[in-house]
Amino acid sequence: MAQPTTGGVYRYLTKVCRYQLSLGWRVLVASPTDGPLAADVQSTGARHIPWQAERAPDLAVIRETRRLKAIVDAISPDIIHLHSSKAGLAGRLAIRGSRPTIFQPHGWSWLAISGPAGHLAMRWERLATRWCDRLICVGSGEAKVGRLAGLKATMEIVRNGVDLQEFQFSDAKAKDIARQNLGLSPSAKIAICSGRWSLQKGQDVLCSAWQSVTSAIPAARLVFVGAADGDDNRHLGALDETISSVPAVPDMRQWYAAADLVVIPSRWEGLPLTALEALASGRPIVASSIPGLDEVVTEDVGQVVPAGDADELASAIVTWLTKPSNIESGCAAARKRASLFDEADSLSRLAALTISLVER
Repeated sequence: MAQPTTGGVYRYLTKVCRYQLSLGWRVLVASPTDGPLAADVQSTGARHIPWQAERAPDLAVIRETRRLKAIVDAISPDIIHLHSSKAGLAGRLAIRGSRPTIFQPHGWSWLAISGPAGHLAMRWERLATRWCDRLICVGSGEAKVGRLAGLKATMEIVRNGVDLQEFQFSDAKAKDIARQNLGLSPSAKIAICSGRWSLQKGQDVLCSAWQSVTSAIPAARLVFVGAADGDDNRHLGALDETISSVPAVPDMRQWYAAADLVVIPSRWEGLPLTALEALASGRPIVASSIPGLDEVVTEDVGQVVPAGDADELASAIVTWLTKPSNIESGCAAARKRASLFDEADSLSRLAALTISLVER
């Protein structure tokens, strides 16, 4: 069960469905019908069940919880896996430990909320741990944040992974071809930033940093991939000629191939698939120093800087784009590091944890 139907959670769920179906399991996914998730779930052979839910944790959660309980009562599943905060909220309220339950936050809810609402979200998570048999974290950083917040649940770390066959190393020839296909300059220094425009993803910080980058590197170009789809994209109206924005694409491989550098200026994350895909494509990364990215971006494959610090972000981007030796060594090291995050290992571990709860 999940409320997000786009982005990282959507892609993760589709891969989980495909893998678990290959084991002979019967897989059903309840989610809203907007976005590509419903169609892609059904294309894997899994069954999709419409569950209308909004992102915000408002009074509508009462209705959403009732709908979810009706779905559970109707299908009587052996185990329930709740993905992200809204399904975690409505699902645990609906089920309350009456069936084996896994909750996987994909990034803690309270990190997205400031003030009293954030404290309330944290208190809810402490309470709701009693209603899940396993709490799965996508990285060790996410688990550490949960423990520091006082969550007493049985936490298991199943790190996000990347398909190393799907995302292959992109050499200089692949870069030239990708740039030609995408209409990008063959001589520019290109950085890309992928994701919907949001406070979490930090595109505003990157926009603030970019003038300093182009002052040092006039040939630098920045492409936001997916930001044009967001509702909160007011900054895009002020972009200069060195910055462009394109809608989200179902396949990022050409964009990784075309890039010299991938920038991830997020304020918080679980463990972003973008970082793993970039590494597998052989692209160095400049990212925020936050849980989930600290454990991925080491000094040989890129650089981390304080979240929200535009000056430090600009300096790191300039460092990596102005030294060809950095890019060359970073590309080779990135692919090697990606091998530590093999998706096959991640999916196998998740399946093993799931079946262990069913067979108790």
